[in-house]
Amino acid sequence: MALEGKHKTLAQTVGVVVVMGALAWASVPFYDWFCRVTGFGGVTGVAEESSDTVLDQTIKVRFDASKERDFPWGFKPMQREMEIRIGETGLAFYEASNPTDRPIAGSASYNVTPYEAGGFFTKIDCFCFEEQVLEPGETVQMPVTFYVDPEIVDDRDAKYVHTITLGYTFYEIDLPEQQAALDSDTQTDIN
Repeated sequence: MALEGKHKTLAQTVGVVVVMGALAWASVPFYDWFCRVTGFGGVTGVAEESSDTVLDQTIKVRFDASKERDFPWGFKPMQREMEIRIGETGLAFYEASNPTDRPIAGSASYNVTPYEAGGFFTKIDCFCFEEQVLEPGETVQMPVTFYVDPEIVDDRDAKYVHTITLGYTFYEIDLPEQQAALDSDTQTDIN
């Protein structure tokens, strides 16, 4: 009987460990899904095309830029703010420059504040969807196409939002393999 009780306890313990592991594994995709659906944490919506509805009511959109510590690029919004009608498609540009003598790859993370507005700020096209590689001395202007979903005016909390801030933070990533191989070949030719 004692041996049977030990097996039952062992089976329960293993079951708890398996369930906890499964929950830990599923927590990241679940949290990502939750943030995209609710706009929690400033996560924006994504759409293929513009809104069908444009309201007469306007909203101010501010643009912010930052970068990871020691990331050598220059990075800034080309405009600090714009006022658009809710549902209207907006187009803003950010500028990035590589002042170094080597190619550098970067990727941008983003957020929207206040958080109540995150689920209503919808990006149609954005440089943050792709990695960016800048050659030495290169400067580029990167577009962001977006709109503010008209449903914001009916939301219990978000309807009081009159200004939305879209912020990006750039950080360095590894060069794509083909770019790294090209740079390696160039270095070999120089030596």
